Amino acid sequence: MKKFAVFGNPIEQSLSPTIHQMFAEQCEEVISYEKILAPVDGFVEKASSFLAQPEVVGCNVTMPFKLDAFNMANIDDQAAQDAQAANTLMKCPDGSIKGFNTDGVGLVNDLLNNNVQLENKRVLLIGAGGAARGVISPLLEASVAQLIITNRTLEKAQQISAAVSNSNLDVVALDDIAAIKPHIIINSTAASLHQELPCHMSEALLDECEVVYDMVYKNSPTVFMQEAHKYGVKKRLDGLGMLVEQAAAAFSIWTGKQPKTNAIVNKVRELINNQ
Repeated sequence: MKKFAVFGNPIEQSLSPTIHQMFAEQCEEVISYEKILAPVDGFVEKASSFLAQPEVVGCNVTMPFKLDAFNMANIDDQAAQDAQAANTLMKCPDGSIKGFNTDGVGLVNDLLNNNVQLENKRVLLIGAGGAARGVISPLLEASVAQLIITNRTLEKAQQISAAVSNSNLDVVALDDIAAIKPHIIINSTAASLHQELPCHMSEALLDECEVVYDMVYKNSPTVFMQEAHKYGVKKRLDGLGMLVEQAAAAFSIWTGKQPKTNAIVNKVRELINNQ
């Protein structure tokens, strides 16, 4: 039996075991997948011990350990290098550990699944934390015309832009975002968890907006999605599909099998709505 786990602190809320068991059933894999609470200063020891077990193939990593996971692994993955964070670890035959960041692939795949055209679109990315950094390379690889980062602290966004150094990547101050006329707005901040907006929503900002995407997911539309609806934005998506898609990318890395995700997104949505 192939063994997997997700590490975090806290970890009780994680839906990863449920999602990966659905993948396994669909792909005819027999797995075990557990939640492991690691001490804040003890992730590397805990994860190393788990990965040393002969049946273990890999693990997922959530907050606050993605930087620790990045530092303990061999990283060839561009998204992980951009983010300086890994959410997926895989044990190689020689015992070494490879690290990946599947968040950005998860975001792009979810957008494509929802018939969002990315090619030649202006995309505004709100936030400059790890969640934002992890999605930059996959968005640029999806051939967006322009990816613009904005953040409450402008210097953080500028640091990201300097590190990535791509002519299609720009930075703008939060007060100046309306001038961009974005086609797609992605909120990578946790503002919605606190019933707050990540930016000032206005008719000018949303004039050409086709899609708003909030990486936060809840059992009802987030305040960001609700506000976009008031201004007539037709498509409003939360991050649940991204959660499932980043997990599917990890499952594919580990097993070589690509799960079909649409039905699983719907099942997970039902679970959340019934909580």
